[in-house]
Amino acid sequence: MISCKHITKIVGVMMAVAVVFCFWLMAFSQEAVETLGGVKVQMEYESALFDTEQPMQVDIQMEQGQWEEMLENAMAEEYYSCDVLINDQKISNVGIRPKGNTSLSSIAMNPDTDRYSLKLEFDHYVDGQTCLGLDKLILNNNYADATNMKEAVVYDMYQYLGADASLYNYAEVSMNGEYLGVYLALEAVEESFLLRNYGTGDGELYKPDGMNMGGGSRNGDHGKEPPRPEEGMPSGGDFDFADFAGKEPPDMGKMPGGSPSMGGGNGANLNYTDGELSSYSDIWEGEVTNTGKAERSRVVTALKHISEGTDLETYLDVDNILKYMAVHTFSVNLDSLSGNMAHNYYLYECNGMLNILPWDYNLAFGGMNQGPDSDASEVVNDAVDTPFSATAFFDTLLENEIYLFRYHAYLEQLAQEYVMDGRFEEVYQGIRNRIDTLVETDPTAFYSYEEYNAGAEMLYQTVMLRAESVKGQIDGTIPATDEEQRIDATNLVDASEIDISVMGVMDMGGGTEQKARGREPGGKHIMKGNS
Repeated sequence: MISCKHITKIVGVMMAVAVVFCFWLMAFSQEAVETLGGVKVQMEYESALFDTEQPMQVDIQMEQGQWEEMLENAMAEEYYSCDVLINDQKISNVGIRPKGNTSLSSIAMNPDTDRYSLKLEFDHYVDGQTCLGLDKLILNNNYADATNMKEAVVYDMYQYLGADASLYNYAEVSMNGEYLGVYLALEAVEESFLLRNYGTGDGELYKPDGMNMGGGSRNGDHGKEPPRPEEGMPSGGDFDFADFAGKEPPDMGKMPGGSPSMGGGNGANLNYTDGELSSYSDIWEGEVTNTGKAERSRVVTALKHISEGTDLETYLDVDNILKYMAVHTFSVNLDSLSGNMAHNYYLYECNGMLNILPWDYNLAFGGMNQGPDSDASEVVNDAVDTPFSATAFFDTLLENEIYLFRYHAYLEQLAQEYVMDGRFEEVYQGIRNRIDTLVETDPTAFYSYEEYNAGAEMLYQTVMLRAESVKGQIDGTIPATDEEQRIDATNLVDASEIDISVMGVMDMGGGTEQKARGREPGGKHIMKGNS
């Protein structure tokens, strides 16, 4: 038996260890949280870079020849080295490359612009290097968005509901001190994002893509060797983007192809087919973190249970998914699982539980339904109870009365609190105050200032009408499914004054719809900086 004297000594030692541990926690609280894992971590870049009250300043510093070479070979999506000054933070030897999917190929085929979206990877050449904790920054070029604010509004909605989503801000981007334009800056969905939202848990991240367009490799640069613009772009359907150069772009929400989602049959549409890992190759090819058979098997197991509607709270982060569904549905983004595209989202798995993280909203609010024959009523009155056509993944939630009620509650919160009670007005006016001058003086903008102004005002009207329709669908005065709306369209919100095309038209490379300003005579605008 242990004597009382020994017990006293043991208790004393344990108390001393506990005291030391408490002091360690107080002195190194963030490090302790990271070590213990599973708790959100406050990151310095949250307030330093993504304070939306003030656009961030981003100056890319690199040799002129390297910059022009990068733009000329944009489709290769290869990294080049540069230095970057972000506000007052100087980061050296940063990886930079053009990024995108349809937008990348469209700009590459357009002789009038080389305004690519850009990806800044701070640790590409220097292991562990960050910008105030951020490992990668995305600079979106506002392609096909005359409003310059669709993504900002949608990401603000996600923040309003407290959903897991990227931080955003506007960025005044320059090259060697010469102003290039105003971009939307986004927190990349990678390691720092996961740390901020989930702590240091053992979660796995994927970016499934049934479209397989553009280039890249693992760790966020997914896919296959990119084709050259003149070779045409693979699509998963039976058309070629190059065929549309100089012509009216097709309706991307109604693309030809054999399956409901273009290429989504390899798992990108998240529909469960069978227990074979090979049936979900589009998920694994889009892995951002390193995964193996065990991690992938957890995803397939979760998909099986979700398809059967069993143990949903175990295999789904239900509350966050419902918030995702609400914002995504409200924003009518068909360049995604809402339309015929099985892409533009991230899949996060931790301990067998799945979560969906949003991505890519420049074509929200009907941006895929453009052209002279587009019906604004289909956007304004998009049915909230049948919002996803490319996947059955969400069906079990929509068929459950409790989850449907919570989903409706989040939609009601967006329609009433966010839009009608003034939050949207505040966000809209704040954005206008911050970027109007930047847009007006933007030398590479796709649209003139007059087009931006008209597009922004049209977006405001569209969001207000969308909120009216959403509220009506929830309270039962407006049909809430596609079938019901086809049977009786009597009470749909009147959208006759909305012209979707004013908010932006996707260009497939012909240069006929988008307008890049500041072009050199007879050719492409070269985004030059001072050498």
